[in-house]
Amino acid sequence: MTTASICTIGDEILIGQIVDTNSSKISQALNRIGVKVQYMLSIGDDRNEIITKLDKCLKQTNIVIVTGGLGPTKDDITKDALASLSGASGYKESAEQLAIVKRILGARHIELLDINLAQAQVPNTCEVIPNQLGTAPCMRFTFEEDKYGHKAVLYSLPGVPYEAEGLLDDILEDIKKNFTLEKIIHKNIITFGVAESVLSKQIESWEDALPKWLHLAYLPNATIGIRLRLSCYGADDPERVRRMDEETEKLREILGNTVYGTDDDTLQSILPRLLQCPPEAARQETISVAESCTGGHLSELITSIPGCSKYYNGSVTSYSNSVKINVLGVNPEIIANFGAVSRECAEAMARGVANLMDTDYSIATTGIAGPDGGSAEKPVGTCWIAVAHRDRTTGDTEVVSKKILSMSASRDVNIKRFASNALDLLRRFAEQRLF
Repeated sequence: MTTASICTIGDEILIGQIVDTNSSKISQALNRIGVKVQYMLSIGDDRNEIITKLDKCLKQTNIVIVTGGLGPTKDDITKDALASLSGASGYKESAEQLAIVKRILGARHIELLDINLAQAQVPNTCEVIPNQLGTAPCMRFTFEEDKYGHKAVLYSLPGVPYEAEGLLDDILEDIKKNFTLEKIIHKNIITFGVAESVLSKQIESWEDALPKWLHLAYLPNATIGIRLRLSCYGADDPERVRRMDEETEKLREILGNTVYGTDDDTLQSILPRLLQCPPEAARQETISVAESCTGGHLSELITSIPGCSKYYNGSVTSYSNSVKINVLGVNPEIIANFGAVSRECAEAMARGVANLMDTDYSIATTGIAGPDGGSAEKPVGTCWIAVAHRDRTTGDTEVVSKKILSMSASRDVNIKRFASNALDLLRRFAEQRLF
Protein backbone atom coordinates (compact mmCIF):
# COMPACT_ATOMS: atom_id res chain seq x y z
CA MET A 1 0.00 0.00 0.00
CA THR A 2 1.22 3.50 -0.85
CA THR A 3 1.89 5.46 2.34
CA ALA A 4 2.35 9.13 3.15
CA SER A 5 3.62 11.54 5.79
CA ILE A 6 2.18 15.03 6.27
CA CYS A 7 4.49 17.64 7.78
CA THR A 8 3.79 21.22 8.83
CA ILE A 9 6.61 23.67 9.30
CA GLY A 10 6.60 26.75 11.53
CA ASP A 11 6.97 27.73 15.17
CA GLU A 12 3.53 29.36 15.01
CA ILE A 13 1.91 25.91 14.94
CA LEU A 14 4.04 24.50 17.77
CA ILE A 15 3.24 27.40 20.11
CA GLY A 16 -0.47 27.20 19.31
CA GLN A 17 -0.65 30.60 17.62
CA ILE A 18 -2.46 29.12 14.63
CA VAL A 19 -4.46 25.93 14.16
CA ASP A 20 -3.23 23.44 11.56
CA THR A 21 -6.17 22.79 9.25
CA ASN A 22 -3.98 21.80 6.30
CA SER A 23 -3.09 18.36 7.64
CA SER A 24 -6.67 17.18 8.07
CA LYS A 25 -7.71 18.35 4.59
CA ILE A 26 -4.67 16.78 2.95
CA SER A 27 -5.17 13.54 4.88
CA GLN A 28 -8.81 13.29 3.82
CA ALA A 29 -7.86 13.91 0.19
CA LEU A 30 -5.12 11.26 0.24
CA ASN A 31 -7.43 8.75 1.84
CA ARG A 32 -10.00 9.26 -0.92
CA ILE A 33 -7.54 8.18 -3.61
CA GLY A 34 -6.15 5.19 -1.67
CA VAL A 35 -3.06 6.58 0.07
CA LYS A 36 -2.64 5.58 3.71
CA VAL A 37 -1.36 8.44 5.88
CA GLN A 38 1.16 6.89 8.23
CA TYR A 39 2.49 9.96 10.06
CA MET A 40 1.67 13.59 10.81
CA LEU A 41 4.19 15.87 12.46
CA SER A 42 4.95 19.53 13.03
CA ILE A 43 8.49 20.86 12.76
CA GLY A 44 9.78 24.18 14.08
CA ASP A 45 11.74 26.78 12.14
CA ASP A 46 15.07 25.00 12.47
CA ARG A 47 16.94 24.09 9.27
CA ASN A 48 18.67 20.98 10.63
CA GLU A 49 15.45 19.70 12.24
CA ILE A 50 13.57 20.14 8.97
CA ILE A 51 16.20 18.18 7.03
CA THR A 52 16.47 15.40 9.64
CA LYS A 53 12.71 14.91 10.10
CA LEU A 54 11.88 15.03 6.39
CA ASP A 55 14.70 12.60 5.61
CA LYS A 56 13.23 10.17 8.15
CA CYS A 57 9.73 10.54 6.66
CA LEU A 58 11.07 9.83 3.17
CA LYS A 59 12.68 6.64 4.47
CA GLN A 60 9.45 5.47 6.07
CA THR A 61 6.80 6.48 3.50
CA ASN A 62 6.42 6.84 -0.26
CA ILE A 63 4.98 10.36 -0.24
CA VAL A 64 5.78 13.35 1.94
CA ILE A 65 3.63 16.47 1.77
CA VAL A 66 5.03 19.56 3.48
CA THR A 67 3.19 22.82 4.15
CA GLY A 68 4.63 26.11 5.38
CA GLY A 69 7.89 27.99 5.49
CA LEU A 70 7.83 29.30 1.89
CA GLY A 71 7.13 33.00 2.42
CA PRO A 72 9.31 35.90 1.26
CA THR A 73 10.75 36.69 4.71
CA LYS A 74 14.02 35.53 6.31
CA ASP A 75 12.34 33.18 8.81
CA ASP A 76 10.97 31.02 5.98
CA ILE A 77 13.73 28.46 5.52
CA THR A 78 11.99 25.42 4.06
CA LYS A 79 13.22 26.02 0.51
CA ASP A 80 16.85 26.17 1.64
CA ALA A 81 16.43 22.99 3.71
CA LEU A 82 14.86 21.16 0.76
CA ALA A 83 17.69 22.26 -1.53
CA SER A 84 20.16 20.67 0.87
CA LEU A 85 18.06 17.52 1.38
CA SER A 86 17.71 16.96 -2.37
CA GLY A 87 21.37 17.70 -3.16
CA ALA A 88 20.66 20.79 -5.28
CA SER A 89 23.68 22.47 -6.88
CA GLY A 90 21.89 25.78 -7.28
CA TYR A 91 18.59 27.50 -8.06
CA LYS A 92 16.58 28.03 -11.21
CA GLU A 93 13.79 30.43 -12.11
CA SER A 94 10.23 29.28 -12.68
CA ALA A 95 9.00 31.58 -15.44
CA GLU A 96 5.39 30.53 -14.88
CA GLN A 97 5.46 31.28 -11.14
CA LEU A 98 7.27 34.58 -11.79
CA ALA A 99 4.43 35.66 -14.07
CA ILE A 100 1.93 34.79 -11.33
CA VAL A 101 3.95 36.78 -8.74
CA LYS A 102 3.91 39.84 -11.00
CA ARG A 103 0.20 39.46 -11.71
CA ILE A 104 -0.78 39.12 -8.04
CA LEU A 105 1.39 41.99 -6.76
CA GLY A 106 0.37 44.21 -9.69
CA ALA A 107 -3.33 43.63 -8.97
CA ARG A 108 -2.73 44.62 -5.34
CA HIS A 109 -0.62 47.66 -6.33
CA ILE A 110 2.30 46.30 -4.31
CA GLU A 111 5.85 47.19 -5.32
CA LEU A 112 7.73 44.21 -6.79
CA LEU A 113 10.78 43.71 -4.54
CA ASP A 114 13.74 41.36 -4.75
CA ILE A 115 12.27 39.15 -2.03
CA ASN A 116 9.13 38.73 -4.14
CA LEU A 117 11.13 37.81 -7.23
CA ALA A 118 13.07 35.28 -5.14
CA GLN A 119 9.90 33.26 -4.59
CA ALA A 120 10.04 32.17 -8.22
CA GLN A 121 13.58 30.85 -7.62
CA VAL A 122 13.55 27.13 -6.76
CA PRO A 123 16.19 24.41 -6.19
CA ASN A 124 17.35 22.94 -9.51
CA THR A 125 16.42 19.45 -8.24
CA CYS A 126 12.68 20.13 -8.22
CA GLU A 127 9.79 20.44 -10.64
CA VAL A 128 7.34 23.28 -10.14
CA ILE A 129 3.59 22.97 -9.86
CA PRO A 130 2.45 26.60 -10.29
CA ASN A 131 0.44 28.16 -7.48
CA GLN A 132 -2.25 30.28 -9.11
CA LEU A 133 -3.47 31.67 -5.77
CA GLY A 134 -0.22 32.90 -4.22
CA THR A 135 3.38 33.83 -4.84
CA ALA A 136 5.13 30.68 -3.51
CA PRO A 137 5.05 27.70 -5.89
CA CYS A 138 4.55 24.06 -5.04
CA MET A 139 7.87 22.21 -5.42
CA ARG A 140 8.01 18.52 -6.33
CA PHE A 141 11.15 16.53 -5.46
CA THR A 142 11.65 12.95 -6.67
CA PHE A 143 14.00 10.50 -4.95
CA GLU A 144 14.89 7.26 -6.71
CA GLU A 145 15.02 3.83 -5.07
CA ASP A 146 18.79 3.86 -4.49
CA LYS A 147 18.43 6.62 -1.86
CA TYR A 148 15.59 5.33 0.34
CA GLY A 149 15.02 1.76 -0.86
CA HIS A 150 11.82 2.82 -2.61
CA LYS A 151 10.68 5.56 -4.92
CA ALA A 152 9.74 8.63 -2.87
CA VAL A 153 8.21 11.98 -3.77
CA LEU A 154 8.09 15.13 -1.65
CA TYR A 155 5.67 17.98 -2.35
CA SER A 156 6.31 21.32 -0.65
CA LEU A 157 3.24 23.58 -0.46
CA PRO A 158 2.71 27.09 0.93
CA GLY A 159 1.14 27.11 4.39
CA VAL A 160 -1.73 29.50 3.61
CA PRO A 161 -4.74 27.13 3.80
CA TYR A 162 -6.63 28.28 0.70
CA GLU A 163 -3.40 28.17 -1.35
CA ALA A 164 -2.55 24.65 -0.09
CA GLU A 165 -6.08 23.48 -0.81
CA GLY A 166 -5.98 25.04 -4.27
CA LEU A 167 -2.92 22.93 -5.16
CA LEU A 168 -4.33 19.63 -3.88
CA ASP A 169 -6.06 18.52 -7.08
CA ASP A 170 -2.83 18.86 -9.07
CA ILE A 171 -0.90 16.93 -6.44
CA LEU A 172 -3.48 14.14 -6.28
CA GLU A 173 -3.39 13.77 -10.06
CA ASP A 174 0.40 13.59 -9.96
CA ILE A 175 0.28 10.89 -7.27
CA LYS A 176 -2.23 8.84 -9.30
CA LYS A 177 0.12 8.94 -12.29
CA ASN A 178 3.20 7.87 -10.36
CA PHE A 179 1.99 5.35 -7.76
CA THR A 180 -0.04 2.17 -7.73
CA LEU A 181 -2.96 2.89 -5.43
CA GLU A 182 -5.25 0.49 -3.59
CA LYS A 183 -8.78 1.49 -2.79
CA ILE A 184 -9.60 2.26 0.85
CA ILE A 185 -13.18 2.15 2.14
CA HIS A 186 -14.39 3.37 5.53
CA LYS A 187 -17.75 2.60 7.08
CA ASN A 188 -18.83 4.44 10.23
CA ILE A 189 -21.43 3.32 12.74
CA ILE A 190 -22.35 5.88 15.41
CA THR A 191 -23.61 4.95 18.86
CA PHE A 192 -24.88 6.93 21.83
CA GLY A 193 -25.62 6.12 25.45
CA VAL A 194 -23.04 3.39 26.04
CA ALA A 195 -19.59 3.84 27.61
CA GLU A 196 -16.54 3.06 25.45
CA SER A 197 -15.35 0.32 27.85
CA VAL A 198 -18.79 -1.33 27.91
CA LEU A 199 -19.08 -1.12 24.14
CA SER A 200 -15.61 -2.63 23.71
CA LYS A 201 -16.57 -5.59 25.88
CA GLN A 202 -19.82 -6.05 23.95
CA ILE A 203 -18.06 -6.43 20.62
CA GLU A 204 -14.84 -8.08 21.83
CA SER A 205 -15.48 -11.49 20.21
CA TRP A 206 -16.60 -9.90 16.95
CA GLU A 207 -13.55 -7.61 16.87
CA ASP A 208 -11.11 -10.45 17.59
CA ALA A 209 -12.46 -12.40 14.61
CA LEU A 210 -11.89 -9.60 12.08
CA PRO A 211 -9.44 -10.33 9.23
CA LYS A 212 -6.15 -8.40 9.36
CA TRP A 213 -7.06 -6.19 6.39
CA LEU A 214 -10.16 -4.93 8.21
CA HIS A 215 -9.39 -2.42 10.97
CA LEU A 216 -11.65 -1.05 13.70
CA ALA A 217 -11.15 2.33 15.38
CA TYR A 218 -13.03 3.83 18.33
CA LEU A 219 -13.66 7.59 18.02
CA PRO A 220 -15.44 8.79 21.20
CA ASN A 221 -17.02 12.23 21.48
CA ALA A 222 -18.98 13.39 24.53
CA THR A 223 -21.68 15.09 22.47
CA ILE A 224 -21.84 12.95 19.32
CA GLY A 225 -21.32 9.54 20.90
CA ILE A 226 -18.85 6.85 19.84
CA ARG A 227 -18.10 6.51 16.15
CA LEU A 228 -16.89 3.04 15.22
CA ARG A 229 -14.89 3.27 12.00
CA LEU A 230 -14.32 0.09 10.03
CA SER A 231 -11.56 0.49 7.42
CA CYS A 232 -11.04 -1.89 4.52
CA TYR A 233 -7.62 -1.68 2.81
CA GLY A 234 -7.31 -3.25 -0.63
CA ALA A 235 -10.99 -2.66 -1.33
CA ASP A 236 -10.44 -3.25 -5.06
CA ASP A 237 -11.11 -6.89 -4.14
CA PRO A 238 -14.91 -7.46 -4.33
CA GLU A 239 -14.69 -10.27 -1.76
CA ARG A 240 -13.22 -7.88 0.79
CA VAL A 241 -16.00 -5.39 0.17
CA ARG A 242 -18.60 -8.14 0.58
CA ARG A 243 -17.00 -9.28 3.83
CA MET A 244 -16.86 -5.69 5.10
CA ASP A 245 -20.58 -5.22 4.47
CA GLU A 246 -21.26 -8.52 6.24
CA GLU A 247 -19.20 -7.54 9.29
CA THR A 248 -20.85 -4.11 9.43
CA GLU A 249 -24.28 -5.73 9.60
CA LYS A 250 -23.08 -8.12 12.33
CA LEU A 251 -21.86 -5.13 14.33
CA ARG A 252 -25.20 -3.34 14.00
CA GLU A 253 -27.02 -6.45 15.22
CA ILE A 254 -24.76 -6.78 18.26
CA LEU A 255 -25.17 -3.12 19.27
CA GLY A 256 -28.91 -2.88 18.65
CA ASN A 257 -30.60 0.44 19.46
CA THR A 258 -27.41 2.07 20.72
CA VAL A 259 -26.70 2.68 17.00
CA TYR A 260 -28.34 5.83 15.70
CA GLY A 261 -26.54 6.62 12.47
CA THR A 262 -23.70 6.18 10.00
CA ASP A 263 -20.85 8.24 8.58
CA ASP A 264 -21.49 11.97 9.28
CA ASP A 265 -24.85 11.59 11.02
CA THR A 266 -25.51 13.50 14.24
CA LEU A 267 -28.36 13.21 16.71
CA GLN A 268 -29.88 16.39 15.27
CA SER A 269 -29.42 15.43 11.60
CA ILE A 270 -31.54 12.27 11.96
CA LEU A 271 -34.58 14.20 13.23
CA PRO A 272 -36.31 14.33 9.80
CA ARG A 273 -36.27 10.53 9.69
CA LEU A 274 -37.49 10.21 13.27
CA LEU A 275 -40.29 12.71 12.73
CA GLN A 276 -41.26 11.13 9.41
CA CYS A 277 -40.36 14.23 7.46
CA PRO A 278 -39.13 13.04 4.07
CA PRO A 279 -40.82 14.83 1.13
CA GLU A 280 -43.12 11.85 0.47
CA ALA A 281 -44.43 11.65 4.08
CA ALA A 282 -48.21 11.98 4.44
CA ARG A 283 -47.85 14.24 7.47
CA GLN A 284 -44.81 15.69 9.11
CA GLU A 285 -44.75 15.50 12.88
CA THR A 286 -43.52 18.55 14.73
CA ILE A 287 -41.36 19.28 17.74
CA SER A 288 -40.90 22.02 20.34
CA VAL A 289 -38.42 22.51 23.16
CA ALA A 290 -38.53 23.83 26.74
CA GLU A 291 -35.01 24.51 27.99
CA SER A 292 -33.74 25.49 31.38
CA CYS A 293 -30.19 24.26 32.04
CA THR A 294 -29.30 23.96 28.32
CA GLY A 295 -30.04 27.65 27.81
CA GLY A 296 -30.94 27.46 24.10
CA HIS A 297 -28.20 25.01 23.04
CA LEU A 298 -30.70 22.25 22.29
CA SER A 299 -32.62 24.60 20.01
CA GLU A 300 -29.35 25.65 18.40
CA LEU A 301 -28.55 22.02 17.53
CA ILE A 302 -31.99 21.43 16.04
CA THR A 303 -31.91 24.62 13.95
CA SER A 304 -28.42 23.85 12.62
CA ILE A 305 -30.06 21.41 10.18
CA PRO A 306 -31.32 22.97 6.91
CA GLY A 307 -35.04 22.50 6.44
CA CYS A 308 -35.80 22.19 10.15
CA SER A 309 -38.67 24.67 9.76
CA LYS A 310 -40.70 21.74 8.42
CA TYR A 311 -40.79 20.11 11.84
CA TYR A 312 -39.48 22.57 14.45
CA ASN A 313 -42.07 25.03 15.80
CA GLY A 314 -40.04 26.84 18.47
CA SER A 315 -38.81 26.87 22.04
CA VAL A 316 -39.09 28.50 25.46
CA THR A 317 -35.91 29.12 27.40
CA SER A 318 -37.46 28.90 30.86
CA TYR A 319 -34.57 29.67 33.18
CA SER A 320 -36.67 31.19 35.94
CA ASN A 321 -39.37 29.36 37.86
CA SER A 322 -41.82 32.15 36.99
CA VAL A 323 -41.44 31.38 33.27
CA LYS A 324 -41.89 27.67 33.96
CA ILE A 325 -45.10 28.46 35.84
CA ASN A 326 -46.55 31.39 33.87
CA VAL A 327 -45.54 30.44 30.32
CA LEU A 328 -45.27 26.64 30.37
CA GLY A 329 -48.02 26.10 32.89
CA VAL A 330 -45.99 24.10 35.42
CA ASN A 331 -47.98 23.73 38.64
CA PRO A 332 -46.25 25.78 41.37
CA GLU A 333 -46.77 22.89 43.79
CA ILE A 334 -44.51 20.69 41.66
CA ILE A 335 -41.62 23.11 42.11
CA ALA A 336 -42.45 23.60 45.80
CA ASN A 337 -42.60 19.87 46.52
CA PHE A 338 -39.98 18.43 44.16
CA GLY A 339 -37.84 21.37 43.03
CA ALA A 340 -37.21 22.76 39.55
CA VAL A 341 -34.60 20.05 38.94
CA SER A 342 -36.86 17.00 39.13
CA ARG A 343 -38.61 14.40 37.03
CA GLU A 344 -41.96 15.98 37.84
CA CYS A 345 -40.89 19.43 36.68
CA ALA A 346 -39.25 18.17 33.47
CA GLU A 347 -42.37 16.20 32.53
CA ALA A 348 -44.64 19.17 33.25
CA MET A 349 -42.39 21.41 31.11
CA ALA A 350 -42.56 18.92 28.22
CA ARG A 351 -46.35 18.77 28.38
CA GLY A 352 -46.59 22.54 28.71
CA VAL A 353 -44.45 23.42 25.69
CA ALA A 354 -46.19 20.81 23.50
CA ASN A 355 -49.52 22.45 24.31
CA LEU A 356 -48.15 25.96 23.92
CA MET A 357 -46.48 25.27 20.55
CA ASP A 358 -49.09 22.75 19.34
CA THR A 359 -46.51 20.08 18.50
CA ASP A 360 -46.56 16.28 18.33
CA TYR A 361 -43.28 15.91 20.23
CA SER A 362 -41.58 18.06 22.82
CA ILE A 363 -38.35 17.93 24.81
CA ALA A 364 -37.66 19.54 28.18
CA THR A 365 -34.40 19.96 30.13
CA THR A 366 -33.92 21.16 33.69
CA GLY A 367 -30.73 20.78 35.68
CA ILE A 368 -27.57 22.25 37.18
CA ALA A 369 -24.84 22.99 34.63
CA GLY A 370 -22.48 24.54 37.18
CA PRO A 371 -19.98 25.46 38.26
CA ASP A 372 -22.13 26.50 41.24
CA GLY A 373 -25.63 25.74 42.39
CA GLY A 374 -25.31 22.06 43.27
CA SER A 375 -26.10 20.29 46.53
CA ALA A 376 -25.41 16.90 48.09
CA GLU A 377 -28.79 15.71 46.84
CA LYS A 378 -28.52 17.37 43.41
CA PRO A 379 -24.86 17.88 42.54
CA VAL A 380 -23.56 19.95 39.65
CA GLY A 381 -24.06 17.90 36.49
CA THR A 382 -27.54 16.70 37.44
CA CYS A 383 -30.18 17.04 34.72
CA TRP A 384 -33.70 15.74 34.21
CA ILE A 385 -34.85 15.31 30.61
CA ALA A 386 -38.39 14.60 29.48
CA VAL A 387 -39.85 13.83 26.07
CA ALA A 388 -43.59 14.00 25.40
CA HIS A 389 -45.69 12.82 22.47
CA ARG A 390 -49.29 13.92 21.91
CA ASP A 391 -51.57 11.54 20.06
CA ARG A 392 -53.75 13.83 17.95
CA THR A 393 -56.35 11.09 17.46
CA THR A 394 -56.96 10.22 21.12
CA GLY A 395 -55.69 13.42 22.72
CA ASP A 396 -53.48 11.37 25.08
CA THR A 397 -49.96 12.50 25.93
CA GLU A 398 -47.24 9.95 26.65
CA VAL A 399 -44.15 11.15 28.53
CA VAL A 400 -40.80 9.49 29.19
CA SER A 401 -38.07 10.96 31.35
CA LYS A 402 -34.50 10.27 32.32
CA LYS A 403 -31.97 11.55 34.85
CA ILE A 404 -28.50 12.44 33.59
CA LEU A 405 -25.47 12.87 35.82
CA SER A 406 -22.51 14.40 34.01
CA MET A 407 -19.22 14.14 35.90
CA SER A 408 -17.64 17.06 34.06
CA ALA A 409 -16.70 20.17 36.01
CA SER A 410 -17.10 22.25 32.86
CA ARG A 411 -20.35 24.17 32.43
CA ASP A 412 -19.95 24.15 28.66
CA VAL A 413 -19.42 20.38 28.48
CA ASN A 414 -22.35 19.74 30.83
CA ILE A 415 -24.69 21.83 28.68
CA LYS A 416 -23.60 19.97 25.54
CA ARG A 417 -24.00 16.58 27.19
CA PHE A 418 -27.45 17.46 28.52
CA ALA A 419 -28.57 18.56 25.04
CA SER A 420 -27.16 15.45 23.32
CA ASN A 421 -28.78 13.16 25.86
CA ALA A 422 -32.08 14.96 25.32
CA LEU A 423 -31.90 14.34 21.58
CA ASP A 424 -30.99 10.71 22.23
CA LEU A 425 -33.99 10.23 24.53
CA LEU A 426 -36.21 11.65 21.79
CA ARG A 427 -34.53 9.33 19.29
CA ARG A 428 -35.12 6.20 21.35
CA PHE A 429 -38.73 7.18 22.15
CA ALA A 430 -39.53 7.95 18.51
CA GLU A 431 -37.88 4.75 17.24
CA GLN A 432 -40.01 2.70 19.62
CA ARG A 433 -43.12 4.23 18.13
CA LEU A 434 -41.93 4.00 14.52
CA PHE A 435 -40.37 0.57 14.46
